[in-house]
Amino acid sequence: MTGVLSSQQIRAMIETGTLSGTPAILPEQIQPASLDLRLGQMAYRVRASFLTGTGRTVADRLAEFEMHRIDLDAGAVLEKGCVYVVPLMESLALPLGVQAVANAKSSTGRLDLLTRLITDSGVEFDRVTPGYAGPLYAEICPRSFSVLVRPGMRLNQIRFRAGQAVLSDDALRTLHAQTPLVDGAAMIDEGLGFSVDLRPATGTLVGYRAKPHTGVIDLDRIGHYDPAAYWEEVHSDNGQIILDPGAFYILVSREAVHIPPECAAEMAPYVAMVGEFRVHYAGFFDPGFGHAAAGGTGSRGVLEVRCHEAPFVLEHGQIVGRLVYEHMDRVPDQLYGAGIASNYQGQGLKLSKHFKA
Repeated sequence: MTGVLSSQQIRAMIETGTLSGTPAILPEQIQPASLDLRLGQMAYRVRASFLTGTGRTVADRLAEFEMHRIDLDAGAVLEKGCVYVVPLMESLALPLGVQAVANAKSSTGRLDLLTRLITDSGVEFDRVTPGYAGPLYAEICPRSFSVLVRPGMRLNQIRFRAGQAVLSDDALRTLHAQTPLVDGAAMIDEGLGFSVDLRPATGTLVGYRAKPHTGVIDLDRIGHYDPAAYWEEVHSDNGQIILDPGAFYILVSREAVHIPPECAAEMAPYVAMVGEFRVHYAGFFDPGFGHAAAGGTGSRGVLEVRCHEAPFVLEHGQIVGRLVYEHMDRVPDQLYGAGIASNYQGQGLKLSKHFKA
């Protein structure tokens, strides 16, 4: 067994107790190459973000950093700028040959809702070591908008892999020659590079910037909110924009990306030396994303961009990130966009599913 584990293998892990949930894991949580994780019933407001540390449990650290507890049963607001830890309904009993990596779901990232997985004895966010047996927790920090959450909501997801799954640059070039991964020249260097689109085919709208003072977003409300109440449009008529320090932007890649059924991908931030910004909160791209047989002809990657300390000029075609491709251990029995609820197949510049089109 070598590669990212597929939907049918995740079902088998549930059947054998490698993956378990209280209440039981639902079929709709299973994605082509990952499992959605559900919030539990209690949120702990903590003084600061933390990593658990070798030999310590999250429960130990909560006793150290907890400020107060919030019952989520009737719905509760997680406030912008605060840090919360929420026990998840799922737990793991991984075999020694399988590791896990977690990431925010697409809609979570597009709301600037920083969500990371932590575990007992964890020394990294979003990474679970082979052989881990124990509970899972989400650390949640709303950055731009306060959000209303309830038990069972799915803000992040977990992916499992065995052995070395990452495609080398040579393997990626071979794959691109067989099945084009982008609709143009492929920039391959430790993954597939992608750039920002600031010269749209029509009009001047290139992105959105989160407004600083807005209302609460109920994460159960789909297609409900007026974008103008939460976002400022960002226009460019010269192929460049200036990012403001501390501001959060939704932009789009120039390239239309394709993930073949036998692969999965993860968005990785580009090297820090290229600019004063971070791209990527939600990083998983499923098998079938942008794939013709799954209803796509290549899909743009939405870029979640936060500017750091200094104003920064971003220009059309500037490389801002890379997709690291991994091979699947088995081709999944369900693909992104093919008969499952996939909100972003064939997307262009698009806000999260909570906003009206």
